[in-house]
Amino acid sequence: MNHKVLGAEGEKMAVAYLATRGYRIRERNFRCRLGEIDVIAEEGGTLVFIEVKTRRSRRFGLPQEAVTPAKQARLRRLAEYYFLTHGGADRPCRFDVLGITIGPDGKARMDLIRGAF
Repeated sequence: MNHKVLGAEGEKMAVAYLATRGYRIRERNFRCRLGEIDVIAEEGGTLVFIEVKTRRSRRFGLPQEAVTPAKQARLRRLAEYYFLTHGGADRPCRFDVLGITIGPDGKARMDLIRGAF
């Protein structure tokens, strides 16, 4: 399974997982010239920008550790652009990270970090 297929499968699992936890999914794979936001959802009155990282093992660390300071800065810029183009900049927002590790048995472990940065 290549990394794009793994990432798409992880995002599919993420959306299902988040929905069971009360998140209302607004968009998947929001793209613009600045990059991509994996999932945009609402939880209560808060708009949540969610970065999903999926790995097959923890050999190179936890998936969520791949959300570096540079990636965080990019996601902040993307969120600003989203507000400019979709309105709602006066709404509260936050950034969550969902790390998914798929074991050899195919079972997924989900680690959700609310307000990750």
